[in-house]
Amino acid sequence: MNSIFYQSPIGELRIRANQMGICSIEFMNQPSSANHSPNQSSNPQLKSAIRELDLYFSGKLSTFKTPTAATGSPFQESVWSELQKLLAASTIHYGAIAERIGNPKASRAVGLANNRNPLPILVPCHRVVGKSGSLIGYAGELWRKEWLLKHEGALI
Repeated sequence: MNSIFYQSPIGELRIRANQMGICSIEFMNQPSSANHSPNQSSNPQLKSAIRELDLYFSGKLSTFKTPTAATGSPFQESVWSELQKLLAASTIHYGAIAERIGNPKASRAVGLANNRNPLPILVPCHRVVGKSGSLIGYAGELWRKEWLLKHEGALI
């Protein structure tokens, strides 16, 4: 597994990948002491993710194509797959995701799967809000969720 650190407008990210795809993206609350340049990685998945993140944060990309290789339970993976279908500048609530995956009573479980999403930004769990439209529940802290939604045009 290879990893790099990426400086984004919402803080430093640690991105991990294998040859199949991106395995995780982690928000670093403290800057790393490592001096890793994205250009130093020979992993093609990391290079692709950096290129797409650069485009995303510059407002030129809204859908990611870099392969992902995160693993979870079958339920979690069904939620994450559904999240990848969400369009930028849109939001949805937990219950609607539960309905879309054929389990309408599982909104709390959807929330837990959302919280355990190992690929924030690439798998846009920030687009899931409370039924009232309130910004609730984001493992990367609510200020990042708000920033991402404003960046995409879902919030003014």
